Formats: sequence, C-alpha cells, structure tokens
Amino acid sequence: MAYAAFRSIGAYVPNKILTNEELSKMVDTSDEWITKRTGIKERHIAAENETTSDMGVEAAKLAIERSGIDASEIDMVVCATISPDYFCMPSTATIIATKLGLPPVMAFDISAACTGFVYILGIAKAFIESGMKKNVLIIGSEKLSAITDYTDRGTCILFGDGAGAAVISATENKDEAIIDVHTGADGTYADLLMTPNGGTGSPHDSLEAEAGACFMQMKGNETFKVAVRTLTKDVKEILEDNNVESDSVKHFIPHQANYRIIKAVGDALKMREEQVVLTVEKYGNTSGASIPMAMNDVFEQGNLKTGELMLLDAFGGGLTWGSALVPFSPLKK
Repeated sequence: MAYAAFRSIGAYVPNKILTNEELSKMVDTSDEWITKRTGIKERHIAAENETTSDMGVEAAKLAIERSGIDASEIDMVVCATISPDYFCMPSTATIIATKLGLPPVMAFDISAACTGFVYILGIAKAFIESGMKKNVLIIGSEKLSAITDYTDRGTCILFGDGAGAAVISATENKDEAIIDVHTGADGTYADLLMTPNGGTGSPHDSLEAEAGACFMQMKGNETFKVAVRTLTKDVKEILEDNNVESDSVKHFIPHQANYRIIKAVGDALKMREEQVVLTVEKYGNTSGASIPMAMNDVFEQGNLKTGELMLLDAFGGGLTWGSALVPFSPLKK
C-alpha cells in the first residue's frame, strides 16, 4: 500500500508591510486596539501587479527545491484560495503549473477559506493512497488585500497576503505517513463569514452593490465563539481517534486568524507554550496560506526536524474546519 508523506515546505511573503499605525490613519482604530483584540501588529501586502498565482509560484519553487524531487515528477497541483487570479476560470492552480513549467498535469482549485490547506492536504493524501498520483504539489495562496474593504475596521485590520506550498509524495514507509486528516463543514453558519460577490446566490442590481459585494464580510463575535468551540472539539477528536497524546505533538500549528482564538484552543487542549506556533503578529490572517506560512517559519528557524509530529487545525468561511496529524518526512539525502 502507498502512504502519503509530507516531504517539504516553502512560503513567500510580499515585501510591502502594512502596520497597525498605518491602518490607524485609514480607519478609526489604533495599534493598541488591534493588538489587544487580535495579536496582529503588521501584515504583508502584495504589489498591485502581483497576483495570487505569482505568490503561489514563488512558494512552490521553494517547496519543490527542498523536496529533492524534480519538478517533472509532480503529477498533480491543487491550490486553496478565496482570492484567485480569476473568479470563474481558469483555475489558479492551472496558471501556477504553467508558470512553473510543469508538464501537462491535473490541476484545480478548491474554495474552503481558511481551512483550505488542510482540505488540500487531505485531497493529496487520498489521491496518493489510492495509487492515482505519486507527487502532489499543494499550495495555499491569497491576495486578500484585493477583497478587503479598507473602510471596514472590523475586517481590514485582520487580513494579509502571502503563499505557502508543500510537496506530498508516495512512500512505502508507514512511519513517514500522514497519520490522519479530519475535515468538515456546516453551511447553516454561512452568513458569519462570506464574500457575496454577485454569484447566482446573490445577484446585484447595481454596479455599486456589485462592487461592495466583492469584499469580505464577517460577524466577528459570532465567528469567534463558533471557532473556539468547533476547533477544540475537532482537535480532541483527531487526537482520540489516533490514540495520540497532546504531549506527543511537537508543533501545534493552528490557522493564524486571531491570537485570542489560538490561545483559547491551545489552553483547552492543554498545549504548552513552546508547542504552539504563532505568526499572526507579523502576517495577520492569510486564510489558506496561513498554516504553510507558519510551518515554513518553524522550518527556516531550524526548529522542524525529521519525524517531528505536527498538529494542524483550521476554521474558515463556509463554515469549514479541519485538523491533521502530520509527521515531517523529508527525503533522506
């Protein structure tokens, strides 16, 4: 039987930084207010001509280089994004594959908001374990600045841009294998976090209404409560289902949405401070890119070693949620 191994990680962040002080000149807010409620101090913003696929390509190049696998061996590309290059078609994954110079391969996007990276990790695992694919490139890439209303202080303080990518490959060694991926969704909470965007479920009768619908909208307090409850329950279940104690987790890498959510979930799971990975302060919420970006930080700091167990968890619009138990399994050199 083939197993799926997490071979490498890579990330990219744009050069421009938007600080809380700068935001306070745009909307009625302050560094103190933002920091106290979110833990965010700054976020990176893509250049005007920099696309979601451009950022995804940079992260993917690094992940492929670190994987020890030749780019020609990649046989599937999946991109998680809510800010694609084109909202209908073609998929951002297709554009990324072409920009990377890959041979014609299966490529598609998924939309699961902030849970996107966990979803595509599960997709890669399933395709590899079925024997259909051998080396899957997964990418979370977001240009959230393009769909953020910078007159809405409830949302504009939260979001940033960036990308993260990983290579998932077939292995016969069960010790290298991704242990489990849990994912779920509940559309009854869809209105808590959404981008109406003028689709068939939300047509508009004026250009003004259509333009406003392109921005993210969020009910912050309600989202916070549901997120903490759902994430805690899901993570407890994946640990119990796989007979894994929280002490066995070397790196707890949650979606970097809000420090208060991360702390509440970490405390409920009795995670020690050194287990919890935090990057929300410098990147903000980068949706589907946040988990791989955080993981890449740990790797580049020299703190992610072969065989160490990572626990991923995320929650996003949909509502969607997911968790994963993943040993870091780079190819032996």
